[in-house]
Amino acid sequence: MFQELLDKHEKISIVTHQSFDTDSLGTGLAIYSILKNLGKEVEISNMDAKLPNYLDFLPHFAKIKNRMDFDNSFIIACNLMNLNVLNFDVSLRDIVTIDHDDRHEGYALLNSVDNSYASISMGTYNFLKHDFEITKEVATCFYVGLVTTTQNFTTSKVNSKTFTVASELLALGVNLEKVNKNLMQRKSLSSFRLLSYTLKSLELSHNAELAFLVVDQETFEQTGANKQDLIGLIDYGLALATVKIAILLVELEEHIKVSFRSDKVSVSGLARHFGGGGHCLSSGFTSKKIDLNKLLNEIKLEIKERRLLNEL
Repeated sequence: MFQELLDKHEKISIVTHQSFDTDSLGTGLAIYSILKNLGKEVEISNMDAKLPNYLDFLPHFAKIKNRMDFDNSFIIACNLMNLNVLNFDVSLRDIVTIDHDDRHEGYALLNSVDNSYASISMGTYNFLKHDFEITKEVATCFYVGLVTTTQNFTTSKVNSKTFTVASELLALGVNLEKVNKNLMQRKSLSSFRLLSYTLKSLELSHNAELAFLVVDQETFEQTGANKQDLIGLIDYGLALATVKIAILLVELEEHIKVSFRSDKVSVSGLARHFGGGGHCLSSGFTSKKIDLNKLLNEIKLEIKERRLLNEL
């Protein structure tokens, strides 16, 4: 069906996760490269206002927009649980969605949803590799999505198949030195300042099995940081030997963003309780602006009532 939809349409719109996500962005750019090589008229969009500069080495990165311009185009949605983020009616368009979240709403004509893969990029590569040319550019985009989402191949869904895919992508010409340098050695000074300030906010509870980190508006002002500098911050809480669940609260101008991470405990139900969602070990929600301590206490209470730390 996917090939039939491609044959039917000349204009194609690729939409990636509404909040910055390297996996969906890399997947979207890989598909963009494939379709451009086929002579299609393609656009790619991400609704985030600013994307991190360290990804500008990715092929076609400069083509990403924060809007959709094509009328009546075929839409390929990468990691979008629903299409509310688009803020306009796309009910009459053909849509294919690519995701690995079981809670996906199934809104598309073709829904490619499989949570057995370590990343969306891995699943999409396996889906497309037999029917489309995977060039060096395409392989680079898929590889970056895979290596970032698996946190350098350390997450729970990594297995021998993950390394097989990584090996195949590297064999296609991915410049590993270039990828590693851009991903690991292009941090902003503001991100280091933000890390220093945020670690000072670290709070441990429940016999040091629960870690809280807080970034408030004052921290943003004092460090000069922005939302992109938050990437990877929550992992410092989970890196502590005793911690089973790490929680990051970020006070933005209009709302509070809360992220959950765990290495063993399912936190997706916790996020859904507060109106959010995500994956088993990585989820979150958005809250209206309320007192941060009050929100922290509500989260602690819900964790206690759900006996999440007793699951271990």
